[in-house]
Amino acid sequence: MTIIDAHTHIYPHKISEAAVQSIADFYEIPMAADGTLETLLKIGNDAGVSKFLVHSVATTPHQVERINDFLADAMKTHPNKLIGFMALHPDMEDPAKEIDRAMALGFKGIKLHPDFQKFAIDDPKVFSIYEAAEGKLPILFHIGDYRYNFSHPTQLATVLDNFPKLQVIGAHFAGWSEWDDAAKYLKTYRLWVDSSSSSYSLPPEKMRKMIDVFGTDFVLFGTDYPMWGPTKELEVLQSLGLTDEELEKIFYKNATELLSL
Repeated sequence: MTIIDAHTHIYPHKISEAAVQSIADFYEIPMAADGTLETLLKIGNDAGVSKFLVHSVATTPHQVERINDFLADAMKTHPNKLIGFMALHPDMEDPAKEIDRAMALGFKGIKLHPDFQKFAIDDPKVFSIYEAAEGKLPILFHIGDYRYNFSHPTQLATVLDNFPKLQVIGAHFAGWSEWDDAAKYLKTYRLWVDSSSSSYSLPPEKMRKMIDVFGTDFVLFGTDYPMWGPTKELEVLQSLGLTDEELEKIFYKNATELLSL
């Protein structure tokens, strides 16, 4: 079966150790891998993953172009394996210009991490990004963190209300550490979600409930590499009593349709 891992982070070798440690410190969770592309490809191939959606987060505006150039080079080196989601930062001067440049480089979407980047997704100051992306590229948002007020599911609901044509993927079933609120406040929206960084905390019956809340037509398989590897994450999904047709949608068909692959 074709499998697309729709949520992975990769870093250049010279910063991968520091970047992975930063993630470990932020979430107080040990990392499964070193964050390099080489390791992603190896453990992914061993698990039967066919393609990887890769991205990285810009914590300052001046990092954006450098990150996107790094990802673009990786996509050129592995054109049949990698799907790129570009970096943006809410404080950069001309996000629309960088979106156009990234699209020309073959990027298929945008990744924003409000809790790393320290911005509220429903702050009108970032609406220019959504306006520039609407009708062009989907946005993959990290959603949910009980410690902050940047990406609560209700804040995502505000974004979806204001930008009904914006294609959005809510990472971590649209509510990391706030899954009950994700199910409560987002169940009526046309919203894609991914399964990443969830199975370690959610019991199987709760994870199956989250899939049912959003619908198997709108769930994408994701690992959140380097936090987790694909083998166990695949086993968890395969243990939830989903039909082969439903697993095919989650593993690759939904991503293929959404991203026009």
